[in-house]
Amino acid sequence: MTGATAQPTRIALRTCPLCEAGCGLEITVARDADGAETVTRIRGDRDDVFSKGFICPKGSTLRQLHEDPDRLRRPLVKRDGVHVEVSWDEAWAVVEHGLGDAIERHGRDALAVYLGNPTAHSLGAMMFTRALMTGLGTRQRYSASTVDQMPRHVAAGYVFGSPVAVPVPDLDRTDFLLVLGANPYASNGSLCTAPDFPGRIEAMQARGGKLVVVDPRRSRTAEQADEWLPIRPGSDALLLAAIANTLFDEGLAEPGLHVLAHLAGLDDVRGALVPFTPEAVATATGIDASTMRRVARELAAAPTAAVYGRIGTTTTEFGTTASWLIDVVNVLTGNLDRPGGSMFAMPVAGGPTTRGGPGRGPGFRIGRGHSRVSGHPEVAGEFPAADLAEEILTPGAGQVRCLITVGGNPMLSTPNSNQLADAFSDLDFMVSIDMYLNETTKHADVVLPVPSSLQRSHYDMLLLQFAVRNVANYSGAVLPLDPGQPDEWEVIAKLVLIAQGLGRDADVSIVDDQLVGSLARSLVGDTSSAVYGRDADELVAAVSEHGRRGPERMLDLMLRSGPFGDGFGADPDGATLDALLANPHGVDYGALAPRLPEILRTPSGRIELGAPELIGDLERLAAAIDTLTDRELVLVGRRHLRSNNSWMHNIEVLVKGKPRCTLHVHPDDAARLGLCDGASATVASRVGSVMAPVEVTDSIRPGVVSLPHGWGHGQPGTKMRVAAERAGVNSNVLADHAAMDPLSGTSVLNGIPVVVSPA
Repeated sequence: MTGATAQPTRIALRTCPLCEAGCGLEITVARDADGAETVTRIRGDRDDVFSKGFICPKGSTLRQLHEDPDRLRRPLVKRDGVHVEVSWDEAWAVVEHGLGDAIERHGRDALAVYLGNPTAHSLGAMMFTRALMTGLGTRQRYSASTVDQMPRHVAAGYVFGSPVAVPVPDLDRTDFLLVLGANPYASNGSLCTAPDFPGRIEAMQARGGKLVVVDPRRSRTAEQADEWLPIRPGSDALLLAAIANTLFDEGLAEPGLHVLAHLAGLDDVRGALVPFTPEAVATATGIDASTMRRVARELAAAPTAAVYGRIGTTTTEFGTTASWLIDVVNVLTGNLDRPGGSMFAMPVAGGPTTRGGPGRGPGFRIGRGHSRVSGHPEVAGEFPAADLAEEILTPGAGQVRCLITVGGNPMLSTPNSNQLADAFSDLDFMVSIDMYLNETTKHADVVLPVPSSLQRSHYDMLLLQFAVRNVANYSGAVLPLDPGQPDEWEVIAKLVLIAQGLGRDADVSIVDDQLVGSLARSLVGDTSSAVYGRDADELVAAVSEHGRRGPERMLDLMLRSGPFGDGFGADPDGATLDALLANPHGVDYGALAPRLPEILRTPSGRIELGAPELIGDLERLAAAIDTLTDRELVLVGRRHLRSNNSWMHNIEVLVKGKPRCTLHVHPDDAARLGLCDGASATVASRVGSVMAPVEVTDSIRPGVVSLPHGWGHGQPGTKMRVAAERAGVNSNVLADHAAMDPLSGTSVLNGIPVVVSPA
């Protein structure tokens, strides 16, 4: 740069950590005369191997998020009901006393942990929260998974043997895409890592492909669709069952030899779906029988096709069954594990689908324990988030008295928020790891801040397991840590040490060394691993060169032993962390390739399409047809491109403009209920009520109203000024904690029966 005010600049490349798309960013950083660095521009990285320059409005606001004056930079301790800033030493002293007292008085079963959505987007949190849960020594584990995607994991677990063996649509090669309950034009995709999902859809249409969207709302994705099917909420499983029924009935079910060789339970599925004719479910779904039959025929006739469903299908009372039936339809149309169909990623850093003996494994089950109060089964190591409040409020052995939250805001994201507020107020001690004093952390006795996204390294450890191409991107921190600020993994590790009784003065390297050593021993003991039989200490020493520590050490170990790795010398051109550092735009390892049968981890070594647990739930589905038909008015959620759950509402550029927290009502319903556009309405459910401004629109089907989730800010004791100015209402006040999908413990957040009246 030149000129009197010129500042030296540098370009930093990193992957955006704000959603599941994983877009590459090009970040311009300027340095002033004192050496302080400031981000001056963020745009899409045009050379990124995956996103190729695509960026959404959220990605460009990482600077505002970093500079937000409300973002916590020092720990907070609650004194006389008010949070005050303290030093890290003071904060850790309070944590040590409070956590130790809770364990001494009530035992470890009285401890609970809640992991929020941001942990899935953080390399440090992904690597170290498992140690936290182990260190606490409690079975009381909860997360955002049971208000989001758990049904998809349960279905995959039963059918393919691993909860992360989730097929994703091969967007770049498909000819027909059926989308249910998803709005990738707003969400950028979910459980389907695909930068520029909209662009991939439009490319499919440009080459003659067809997009069909099933959604009670005419979302932005539905507007782009060649056909919109305005379904009644909660009935997606019925629609999918009818499509599968048609495929069987009309002789169109042809899984293909590649899949048939490894398929079990096909006849069981055929018999179980006999009652679900299109005519039998037409009224309940709101879609006529002829349309269902036509869609089934089009799926079968398309050169390639893929069915994809997301949160609109998973956050219902039949979320697991709907997720399973998506797999059933993909199998019956011959599109499972086939280019252009629904395929499995090969994660470069490895994972549950690449470790252990290929083609066979222990399988999947739930119920290795049950929640204390309601008796709900454990699923994937955790209990339903909707159970947390009653576990705190109900006296008895094992009553939760101490809670730790990591990056989550369950007060705005889990059911019956009023009940949960009472529960949090009843706790003896609470610790939150978070960057904001929000609706949840305001209840905490101690809030431990983490660095901003620009101050942390990143690798999409979880999300690349669901990517539409096999890619790998690593990015180091763009800006340095603030003086005295520990990295996120160090905050979690310190909490682990305190929970294990080693004290606040113990070195976090103890946890770091334990984790990397345990991982190395696991890998060298895996007969299918590229490093089987090697010396674990030798591998740890290799990834510890140049002083490397923390999550980077474990990531390097996973990359080098993964399916594309260098095997610690076996393949000099293989994946390593150093190789990714030398390729900051990422490395593309190619399009998805068929993975059957090696991806299977079922005890039989086959695709268990007719798993008894899934077949058995069809009886409950059939019994619900009349109930789904008779519901007069139901509530669904919605997303916006500029919103990310609850935690990005404090960025002015993202929330400015027309208010978005409005109640969408169809004109026919507005006339029937006496509602006026712009006026307020009261929305009431079994467990609560809210008042919201009405927005009359024909973009929603009659009998359905919609509120976005993640709002309800401005509560006393919080510190998010921008969010408070546009508070909105918390739709989860209306969500019933007792309503959930029994197979996954996932809360019903879509299709909530409500009564709406003028306020």
